[in-house]
Amino acid sequence: MVQVPTTLLAQIDSSVGGKTAVNLLFGKNLVGAFHQPRVVVVDSQTLATLPPRELVSGFCEMVKQSLVSSRKLFARTKGFLEEANGRRDLLLTPEFEELIALHCSFKAFIVRSDEHESAKRADRRSRRVLNFGHTTAHALETITKYRRFRHGEAVGHGMLVAGEISKNLGLLTGAELESLREAVALCGPLPSAADLDVNEILNAFQRDKKSVGGEINWVLLEKIGLPRIVEGKQIDRKLLRLSLRAGLQETRKTERYTQ
Repeated sequence: MVQVPTTLLAQIDSSVGGKTAVNLLFGKNLVGAFHQPRVVVVDSQTLATLPPRELVSGFCEMVKQSLVSSRKLFARTKGFLEEANGRRDLLLTPEFEELIALHCSFKAFIVRSDEHESAKRADRRSRRVLNFGHTTAHALETITKYRRFRHGEAVGHGMLVAGEISKNLGLLTGAELESLREAVALCGPLPSAADLDVNEILNAFQRDKKSVGGEINWVLLEKIGLPRIVEGKQIDRKLLRLSLRAGLQETRKTERYTQ
């Protein structure tokens, strides 16, 4: 099988790792298998032709990967987003090609370490760390029937929530949370999630594919570049509600791309 990913999200994330899955009415990516492609061909020039929201979605996934990778990759990713500021010509530069390659290399490094995402692993090389922001993202996609958010947009909201939880647990400093918020804002505008019912989101969490024995495992941050897998029982419901409300109502002032 040869893959030719045409979106930024696919180029830096989903084309690497061999996951195939389908969504069900009651949950995201709940049925699937692993099947590694023989070749992945990335043509970064196609990115300049994408609709604005597809770029926002891909940028959010870039931020996600950089946050669980290293401070160096996060700084480089955030720096590119600051410089880009709506300039599509920068998508065609060798510098952006190199950034895509760095993200692919990180994803491949994790996949080689833990190809089938073992439920027994909780170290920073576990494939599960790539799910940072995805617990909330999958819940948002599920309760809106996959119609409001592109996947990366939902991950953008999910990162804000995970950042809030990390801070409220005393793992992440206020300054690093603010840096995370800035990076998400630089990706571009996200569809609003502030009107969604918190109870409905909490119910959707129970069907998350990453739960083990009925218990959600959250991917959080000790600091930028240092992910930690935390059992859901360590996060009380009050803290979770507080973090959800704060994360989903976070205002994004950057309006770099318009539909």
